[in-house]
Amino acid sequence: MRRFKLPTVAALAMAIAACTVGPDHVRPTMSTPAQFARAELTTATAIPETDAEFWRGFEDPLLTRLVDETLVANHDLRIALARYDRANALLRDARFDQLPTITASAEAADVRASTDEARGVARADRDSERYSAAIVAGWELDLFGRIRRNVESQRAGTAASAADLAALQVAIVAEVASSYIELRGLQERLRVARDNAANQRETLRLVDARFDAGRGTEFDTSRARAQLEATLSRVPVLEAQVAVAMHRIAVLSGRTPDALIAELQTPAPLPLLPGKLDAGTPGELLRRRPDVAAAEHRLHAATARIGVATADLFPRFTLGGLIGSQSIDSGALFERGSETRLVALGIDWSFLDIGRVRARIAAADADAAGELARYQQTVLLALEDTENALVRHAKARVEDQHLQQAATDSAKAAQLARVRFEAGATDLFEVLDAERIQLLSQEALADVRTRSATSMVAVYKAMAGGWPSRVPLHERVGLRN
Repeated sequence: MRRFKLPTVAALAMAIAACTVGPDHVRPTMSTPAQFARAELTTATAIPETDAEFWRGFEDPLLTRLVDETLVANHDLRIALARYDRANALLRDARFDQLPTITASAEAADVRASTDEARGVARADRDSERYSAAIVAGWELDLFGRIRRNVESQRAGTAASAADLAALQVAIVAEVASSYIELRGLQERLRVARDNAANQRETLRLVDARFDAGRGTEFDTSRARAQLEATLSRVPVLEAQVAVAMHRIAVLSGRTPDALIAELQTPAPLPLLPGKLDAGTPGELLRRRPDVAAAEHRLHAATARIGVATADLFPRFTLGGLIGSQSIDSGALFERGSETRLVALGIDWSFLDIGRVRARIAAADADAAGELARYQQTVLLALEDTENALVRHAKARVEDQHLQQAATDSAKAAQLARVRFEAGATDLFEVLDAERIQLLSQEALADVRTRSATSMVAVYKAMAGGWPSRVPLHERVGLRN
């Protein structure tokens, strides 16, 4: 084998190191509308930025504390962080391929040659000892960018894992806020049911008194009792839903399901809704969404893997070296005459297996095409998610206005119907009907206010609000560059 001097090989590597096969990643472009279709439903007002800690805008200290605790203790987030740590470790491993691999070895052996190997040699003379020690270095000369493309792919995969973690933070925060709001809404509906049951119980008492006085009928008594029982039947259902909501919040924050019952079972008002907001433009949205960023990073990684596969079309050069010592006497192992050395340039080229190489390139191309389609689909889903959230929130606010008036009027009508009934100016049917409408109106109002608040959370989630951008991600959850 021809011997190469190390400076000659290093100069050759530097001369063609810029050669990197395979396509370079280019950020894909998609035509997006200049503004959201429902942009007229939003106005710019003084509210927190969409990617800030939006839950503080609800001005509920308990909600704020629950979200902060969840960001630290949620197990899904811990799993996502472990996945990022794994990706980061694989990236460090890939980077080591750019450097020489240096190992050390030593050996002490007592050897006896067979009679076939040493014919006519006495048995005692067939025994020998061997001692060796060496430092071995190997370095793949990345002349065609195989290693660089692999590092590029791993780096993009790590960035995708970080974006996945950010996206999960958005989702978890939104779920905590929505679950908390739904809990308060259910507690309000439970209060409405109990208050209406108390009113209907008083109506039943009046009907019973009229019946006992001979001025009523058993039909009136049965009808009033049936309405009361129907209202009371709503109570256990709502109580179960309240308990389920408390369990969900506790588990989201990394606790056992019963951990927050004592703290959450006391009813509290729904959190205050922030004012209307400026949704910005679709282009701004796509720059914020971590799921879109993750899809782009995965496309980048798939594009780089095409280069990894393409590099196998070209020869692979490996520079190896050894510095060591060998002797048959342990005492002479490190004497001057025992040293050994080796410098070698190895060439590995699978040109005879070109069919397999081209098949791997085709597979990498297909992977990249699939990731491009996934990216484009992610963009469309992000736009759809935002459009849906905007229209639902805007319409829920309008519905709230109508139901507020309906609840006020129905309460007034029920009160007047009861007064007229006590005065004998109307029959029981009007009272029961007015109370039924009052219950339905008040329940509907509590429900729409809950949906208004949760739809606001959905808007923030769609616009990538919900994770603390004011604190760098790696500082808050322990990410490393």
